[in-house]
Amino acid sequence: MHELADKLLEGANISKLKALNNPKVVAQVRRFINLCKPAKVTVVTDSRDEIEYVRHLSQANGEERKLCFEGHTIHFDGYYDQARDKEHTAVLLPKHQKLSRGIISIERETGLNEVLKLLDGAMKGKECLIRFFSLGPTGSRFSICALQLTDSAYVAHSEDLLYRRGYEQFKKLNRSDRFFTFIHSAGQLSDRNTSKNVNARRIYIDVIDGKVYSVNNQYAGNSLGLKKLALRLAIYRSNQEDWLAEHMLLVGIKSLKKDRITYFAGAFPSGCGKTSTAMIPGGSIVGDDIAYIKLDKDGNARGVNIESGIFGIIKDVNPTDDPLIYNALTTPRELIFSNVLISKGIPYWQGMGDVIIPKKGINFSGEWERGKKDIEGNKIPLAHSNARYTLRIEELENADSKMNDPEGVIIKGIFYGGRDSDTNVPICEALSWEHGVYMGATIESETTFATIGKEGVLKSSPMANMDFMVVPLGRYIGNHIEFGRRLKNCPKVFTTNYFLKHKGRFTNRIPDKKVWIIWAESRVYREYEALRTPVGYIPKYEDIKQLFKQIFNKHYSWEDYEIQFSIRVDKYLKKISRMENTFRSESDMPKEFWQVLNKQKTELESIRRKTRKPVLSPTHFI
Repeated sequence: MHELADKLLEGANISKLKALNNPKVVAQVRRFINLCKPAKVTVVTDSRDEIEYVRHLSQANGEERKLCFEGHTIHFDGYYDQARDKEHTAVLLPKHQKLSRGIISIERETGLNEVLKLLDGAMKGKECLIRFFSLGPTGSRFSICALQLTDSAYVAHSEDLLYRRGYEQFKKLNRSDRFFTFIHSAGQLSDRNTSKNVNARRIYIDVIDGKVYSVNNQYAGNSLGLKKLALRLAIYRSNQEDWLAEHMLLVGIKSLKKDRITYFAGAFPSGCGKTSTAMIPGGSIVGDDIAYIKLDKDGNARGVNIESGIFGIIKDVNPTDDPLIYNALTTPRELIFSNVLISKGIPYWQGMGDVIIPKKGINFSGEWERGKKDIEGNKIPLAHSNARYTLRIEELENADSKMNDPEGVIIKGIFYGGRDSDTNVPICEALSWEHGVYMGATIESETTFATIGKEGVLKSSPMANMDFMVVPLGRYIGNHIEFGRRLKNCPKVFTTNYFLKHKGRFTNRIPDKKVWIIWAESRVYREYEALRTPVGYIPKYEDIKQLFKQIFNKHYSWEDYEIQFSIRVDKYLKKISRMENTFRSESDMPKEFWQVLNKQKTELESIRRKTRKPVLSPTHFI
């Protein structure tokens, strides 16, 4: 008896699969074709013509529409499908295993039965695209092959912008099963070509089998398995194999003093300055989101960007604060907008600068006009706050020349960026690698009114990676400590806080972060001295003053320095108390974490007793 896969994989399709010489790939494809029951299957190789077919199919299907500029298209997700669905995203775990706080999991067999039932027949009447990608530069020891099955041409087109072609890479697997598999179906579609049954939206990650199942959604954070879903699979694998898979940017910082580029990685929770750091003026971008980091033969930490594109939040992108991105978004190139306002073929979004916004248009809610409300009586903005753009990094003027280097870049510094209004200094260097890991583990992000209705609520976000954690947190932190100890040339670690306030106002301008970043780059080479405090090394006034003059031709006052770099002893002690409460319940926390915490706590308490001051000027540490 012939299976559906026998019929749909005839001719060119089966020839392309057999050319991979990997029965495990063919078996996966056949299994999920028979399950999802599409009307048509197209196997797509690295051929430019076949990739163009996917782009045109997305438009023919109505998933994307052309805009005024050549190469620009618009895609709309459903009204209730605008962000990552944390509630219905779960890690499939064998019985008796558990994860750390806040990570949703489901018993593996139960979850598999549920999601496979939802995928049964989910592609009826639609075309299934079989795609092959490389997570990381092709021909690299870092990279992982990724097999994608999807019935959304928009998803497949987005992946062409965000990831490197991988069909030829699959041929080099030598029949191995060391590849990730992603199965996605948008499910039944509405008359607007958006997922209809969002109440049955499920995104399940099977770390044991290296698979992600996603159904009844289109928003890229839920449907593009190669992004944060693949990060979870990589975190699981890296913690088995002694390397790091991180929610980190990679950026090249150009020295003001010498002709050199120094590469930094950086982890920042949402709203803490990740994109603006990746796009720092004068720097070069390797990646803005996810990095794989491994040890090289010389004892360096080397990193690659697993992506080749950016899926960026478009809100507040404007010509003043983000000139390079804004220029890319307003000139011809292959580019997908999602969930912005369209009027006469032109996109508009929140915070785009001095632009007159039309009173009518089409957005994620359908036909839109100013004042329109949803069924719950809420005013619908012109564009969603999580509206996005998708483009290739190579389209940006500041794309780094080593972005596709299979050896990656040598990471000499790491930023951990948090957001708080009253505690952390703008830039601080760790006292040791272990202290740096502690800094990363204790990142906190202060929420804003726009996100939850109450400003100033602190959320713990270890390494800005907690949402994607698929191993126990104690083990993850311990592996970071051990990784650094294997390095001959260990990166220096810094924390940033661009959001310190004084008397209700931010203590610095948005562009000022370049001063903190340049100081950190020079500290990698010990070109500046620093003041040792219990919480880390802070800059000297004379050095920061000089940098403000060099970079902005601006005077930096002692008063500003003292406000920004005073050590708020009581606030730090309160943070340490929060960290004790947060991590006390975590099993197998490394002893080094507690050693750093207790040493910092003891020093701060001693200073508090001796000085009786809640805040200490930097002069105390000279």
